Amino acid sequence: MSHFLGIDVGTSGTKALVVDDEGVVVGSGTGHHEPEVPRGGWSQQDAEDWWPSTTAAIASACRDAGIGPEAIDAIGLTGQMHGLVALDQEMRPIRPAILWNDGRCEPQCHEVEARFGIERLVELTGNRMLAGFTAPKLLWMREHEPEAYARVATVLLPKDWIRFKLSGVVAMDVSDASGTAVFDCRNRTWSDDLLAALELPRSWWPPAAESPEVVAKVSSEAAAETGLRVGVPIVAGAGDQAASAVGTGLVDEGTIGAALGTSGVTFAPTGSWRATPDGTLHAFCHAVPGRWHLMGVMLSGAGSLDWFRHAVTPDLADDTDAFEKIEALADQAPAGAADLLFLPYLSGERTPHPDANARGAFIGLDRRHERAHLARAVFEGVTHGLADCLDLVRGTGVEAGIVRLSGGGMKSRLWKQTCADLFRTPVVTTTTTEGTAFGAAILAAVGAGRFEDVPTACTSWIHETERLEPGPDADILAARHEVHAKLYPALRNLFPAIAGSASTEGSTS
Repeated sequence: MSHFLGIDVGTSGTKALVVDDEGVVVGSGTGHHEPEVPRGGWSQQDAEDWWPSTTAAIASACRDAGIGPEAIDAIGLTGQMHGLVALDQEMRPIRPAILWNDGRCEPQCHEVEARFGIERLVELTGNRMLAGFTAPKLLWMREHEPEAYARVATVLLPKDWIRFKLSGVVAMDVSDASGTAVFDCRNRTWSDDLLAALELPRSWWPPAAESPEVVAKVSSEAAAETGLRVGVPIVAGAGDQAASAVGTGLVDEGTIGAALGTSGVTFAPTGSWRATPDGTLHAFCHAVPGRWHLMGVMLSGAGSLDWFRHAVTPDLADDTDAFEKIEALADQAPAGAADLLFLPYLSGERTPHPDANARGAFIGLDRRHERAHLARAVFEGVTHGLADCLDLVRGTGVEAGIVRLSGGGMKSRLWKQTCADLFRTPVVTTTTTEGTAFGAAILAAVGAGRFEDVPTACTSWIHETERLEPGPDADILAARHEVHAKLYPALRNLFPAIAGSASTEGSTS
């Protein structure tokens, strides 16, 4: 039996999965690493820490599977997107990697958008210049660390550094490259025009392959450290969002994903190139060759419930069943929360309103309202935000035939039904519980020849487990959504004054 290894280099650790020839996860392992926060709004990591974290995860996953690492037949890589791994001519990291959630380059983003205009940037790349992305981090280095910047010879993303450690090969994939802000996503290649205009040498950026393409093999040095066989193929892999989409079967246009983790993500595969003129939705290359995806990212998804747990229900703050109890509390209130609305902008917002000054709010409070109504309003407010993102997707011409749910939020029956009601479409859950690393393993299986292509692999290995249709509360929530949609425009000009000195300038996801 073949075994495929999926490796996910996350922000707080590396996860590895061993998947057998039938798509069953037979082993799981983790390795630990932590981000550094040297200043408010900054987030960075020593890239060298990712290698021992990865070797530990591989060893743990293989032990859990009851096999030796030499039994692995192909490797897929994924990981946190956008992180800047700047390397010198000897392929040594020059400085700690600047991560996706680091906002220090917000001024450089504003300068680039003012210089080119958002429409021109979207024309060149499909996207705005956001502080989470990779290229503006280099512009920050050029301004603030000129000596370090002068040593840059190669730019990699986090998972691609691990590929280099495994193989000695420098490569990237189109889905992860899409989040650098200098990749022409429509044509699936680097934007030479933008790189030249920003004076970022084209030679720094590795070839960007399609995600299931074999681009490297395990080296003798890495084999000695990990126990993997020399020559095991390594596919190009994907950024974490595209890999997670593969891992939950989001590969065909019309099947849309909604993920409720700390943030909230709406992911829509497309069979042809689409972008929003103002860059409100990310428009990236998919991990499926010849396909793209639109993505909306809310900064506070389940994070809003975590805030509610500590701020409004402190009696549940340390309760291991806190979220189940908050859901039960919310279930005591009617749909629409007795006319109470919640804006989930606790960390500013990215989609549908790219505004670091936006702030959360309960609107419509009166003497009827108790904790149950507040809890219900939070569940609904986050889902209103996801529905906003879905409305933007529909505005590009993509129809939502079905929405697949993932993330920790899919454990909540209330949230799932609220999604079906507000999205006005059936929602489903799938057999996948380890979407990101599982998606990387699927890409490895395709690269190794187990399947003809990614959609075939997903059809074979991923199955629907539950389906919910819009229910009797759908009309109530639709009416409330019309009111919700008017709240941000009404408050937009007040948010800078409301945010005051606590502005979250540069907040990204």
